Amino acid sequence: MVQTILGNCPSKSNCYKIVTIGGHGSLAKTSALKKYEDNFYIQCNLYRNVNITGYVELYIDVFYPSQRSDLDNSLKIVLDCLQKCKAIANDNKVVKIVARKFLDKNNPRIEFELKAI
Repeated sequence: MVQTILGNCPSKSNCYKIVTIGGHGSLAKTSALKKYEDNFYIQCNLYRNVNITGYVELYIDVFYPSQRSDLDNSLKIVLDCLQKCKAIANDNKVVKIVARKFLDKNNPRIEFELKAI
């Protein structure tokens, strides 16, 4: 089953800001990342709550609005979102990732499939 998530997948390296809590520096999610996570959860109707507990393969096509984005920086965001929406129990069980990068200025999105093995 191929799932499509509309919207520009953010880069992990640009989605955290340094905040001070009790005099100590810490990382906090940006509002853009929180919004993407919420939208991912809502759109991920094929895999939400499937909760694959064993090993899994991820096949993903990422469509960016421009050439600027790095493919590898988006993968961690997607893995975190998959875990958050309970498509997978833990992203450390992902043993294979096949990722491709495409450009689509007018319709940024990701299209992915999970295969339990």
